[in-house]
Amino acid sequence: MNNAVPAPARTRGRPRGNPPTRESIVSAARSLFLEHGYRGTTLRAVAGAVGVDPALIVYHFGSKKGLFADVMQFQCADALARDEVLGGDPATLPDRLIDAVTDLWEDADFQQLTVQGDEAAEVIREYLERELLVRLVEFLGGRDATARATAVVTILGGLIYTRYLNPLPTPAALTPSEIRHSLTPALRAVLAPRPRAAAPATAVRRGGFTGRNSYVAAEKHQADKETGTENH
Repeated sequence: MNNAVPAPARTRGRPRGNPPTRESIVSAARSLFLEHGYRGTTLRAVAGAVGVDPALIVYHFGSKKGLFADVMQFQCADALARDEVLGGDPATLPDRLIDAVTDLWEDADFQQLTVQGDEAAEVIREYLERELLVRLVEFLGGRDATARATAVVTILGGLIYTRYLNPLPTPAALTPSEIRHSLTPALRAVLAPRPRAAAPATAVRRGGFTGRNSYVAAEKHQADKETGTENH
């Protein structure tokens, strides 16, 4: 007689009770993506590692691509949007941003995730635009926050692309300390609040002339009148 207790059946769709959290699914998926790569990892394998039906993963993440995006973005968010990065002294924000990027991308596991092809590159693009840019705008505040945050993301994106995604020999040869030394001044410059543009000089209006070129023409017009050479 077999007295073995049968394993509980997996539930389909949205779970009842206290199901595994999104974080536990992401953690299991990360391990499998690292071991088997993006193409070698299936939703069924992730579901088996967590002990749920694949439908639960589809419910939470939509697809394998969506799950992979969460794996990548979880690490990006942990590195680049932590309170100690965006919540510290604004004067040293450039140094913290460079350190956060290099610390993240020098991590061997994260580098292994980023070689998963177009999927990884797309996730990183989306994170920079939809997450980091938004957080920076909120952190900076003010009328020119979007312009300043866009400049920051452009510099960091350039660093990521030329050193990690499609390495160029010179950036790839630099140490993280050298990268910080090279790029911190540029980040500091674009992060500085921009002075309001000076109002354009009031155009001199003489005989219908306006603007700088017209100002010169107006002066000539006046000189011609005084010398009697106008219309001659």
